[in-house]
Amino acid sequence: MFKEFKEFISKGNVLDLAVGVIIGGAFGKIVTSLVDDIIMPIVGLIIGGINFSGLSFKIGDATVKYGMFIQNIVNFLIIAFSIFLVIKAVNKMRRINPEKEEAPVEQKKSNEEILLTEIRDLLKNK
Repeated sequence: MFKEFKEFISKGNVLDLAVGVIIGGAFGKIVTSLVDDIIMPIVGLIIGGINFSGLSFKIGDATVKYGMFIQNIVNFLIIAFSIFLVIKAVNKMRRINPEKEEAPVEQKKSNEEILLTEIRDLLKNK
């Protein structure tokens, strides 16, 4: 069981996925800081000095923080747009440098297949 686990962990795809998750988490923190500390204060100043993180209303004992929801939507849109740009660049690179596809390997025909092919060709010519 340990050997199977070791083989699973050492596969390239698993390691690539782990690196992607770690980098994605760090990228998410950067975008969150960009939105919370730079973009939303500027947007708040433009629309009249509103602090989005403080926007909320109470319903009974519950507090609905719709300002945080707006900030999270902006986070999502920035991350989605960034991923879109990366995928677009990768697709463009693939079109410029297409990977060489291996030519299909011809299978050796059996004697029966060769004879049947010759018979078919003879019948076609009649």
